[in-house]
Order: sequence, then C-alpha cells, then structure tokens
Amino acid sequence: MGRIITIASGKGGVGKTTLTANLGIALSQMNNKVLLVDADIAMANLSLLLAMQSSPITLHDVLLGESTIDDAIYDGPGGVHFIPSGLSLEGYRRIDSERLESVIREVAPRYDFILLDAPAGIEKNVMAALAAADEILLITIANSPSIADVLKTKLISQRLGSNPIGVVVNFSMGEKGEIDKDDIMKMLELPVYGLIPYDPEVRKSFMQEKVQPVMLRTPNTPAATAIRKIAAKVAGVKLSRYTVEEEKKGFLSKLLGIFKRGKKRPSAVQIKKETVSKE
Repeated sequence: MGRIITIASGKGGVGKTTLTANLGIALSQMNNKVLLVDADIAMANLSLLLAMQSSPITLHDVLLGESTIDDAIYDGPGGVHFIPSGLSLEGYRRIDSERLESVIREVAPRYDFILLDAPAGIEKNVMAALAAADEILLITIANSPSIADVLKTKLISQRLGSNPIGVVVNFSMGEKGEIDKDDIMKMLELPVYGLIPYDPEVRKSFMQEKVQPVMLRTPNTPAATAIRKIAAKVAGVKLSRYTVEEEKKGFLSKLLGIFKRGKKRPSAVQIKKETVSKE
C-alpha cells in the first residue's frame, strides 16, 4: 500500500498546488512511483500547472460513477501519473465527494506515493481530501493569519483520523516580521519539513508560453533545491552525494558568472542570503 499524503493549507494562495506538483516530480526523480490527484473538485488548478487541462476524463467522472479510476489516470510530466479534476460546474454540483477515499484506496497499492492537492478552507470537499489520506503535509507562510488557518486544518485532520506529519514554510524571505521556524514548530507542535525561499523562477514556470513545473524547468534554483530536500525528508532518504555536490557547483558557478560579466561584486549580505537559501 502506497503512502497517501494530502497537501493542505487551510488558506488559499500559499503555494499548495505548486508544492504538490513539484514535490511529486521530486519524489518521482528519486525512483518512486507517484500519483498526483487534483482533489480540489470545485476549483481545479493542478492540471494547469502540469499543462494537462485538456484531459477528457476527470475525477468528476469517476466520482459520478460514469468512468473508472483507470480511465482518469494520465502520464504527467517528470514521470508522475496524474488524475485531473473537472471544470464543469454542473458535474461538481452532482458529485459525492465522500467517495474520494474509496476511489484513492483502490489504486493505492500500485504507487509508492499518492499526493492529493486539497482545496482551501474547511468545507465538505476539504474534509473529503483530508479524510482520504493517511498523512497530511501542511503548508503555510510565516505570518500569523496563515499559521492560524493551518492550525485549524491540523486539528480537523486529527479529528478525521489522519496524521499531520509536518509543515512546509513557503515564500520565505528572511525578512523582519516573519515568524521564526522554531516558533512555528512550537505553535503547530509539528516538525518543519523545509523552508522554500521566495523564488521568481516559480512564478515564471507557469507564466511562460510553455507551462512547466520549476522542478523540470529550472531544477537548480533555490525553490527547486528546497523542494528536493523536502522530498528526501518525506521519503526518509538522504540526498545523494552527487546531488549535494551539484548544488554546491551551481552556487559557485553563479557567483563566478557574476564576476565574469563584470557586475558589481556582491556584498557579504548578498552572499550570506544566497548561502542561507541553499541550506
């Protein structure tokens, strides 16, 4: 039986869908068989990030009993498999989201990891996505409103019998006013699986003519590197020496390129920020 993990936040706009896509690809690159599921059956977005919005059969059809789960599984980018959610409002109104758990468990034995992208909020569809998983990986921004919302999601998950395993802090900028990693762990009583730095390349990955997750488009950027480390923690493995050495080379090459282009020498503060983002 594969591990079923729902990526949840409570609050929208914190990068939950982006994390689901890229974390799944990172796990796949570690030789795991991965299935991504867009469990946001009302406001589906995961298919857009994977450039698979034209998939004819979706989770809507499966939950309505009009198609089998196998009909809705597609080959996605980076070696992942993917179940999209539909965009039909009429179909959404007729869906019984409580069937989600049985549908997911039907295919769980085929995969090492199944990642569900949960909707934001605490309504019925969110409950279904949380209840369908054995484990919950929470994602937040380092501010009070986001952490308060993610705490509510943690408590609801526990009441539903799912196990929150940790939290990812997204859009980290190291600015004054951000809540410290240790304080987040104390507030949520959960380990922090990683801090993903703010990285313009993430936004560019879905603003280009060809949409492609950052893990594939620019795999050595700070955000991709952080997600790769989170994937290793989720999988319970150490990053290979090759991967670590490549990250170091990429950082040194970037600094060398600055000097070669005749740009102003970076300050000690800039270098420190670059170093922190790689940790």
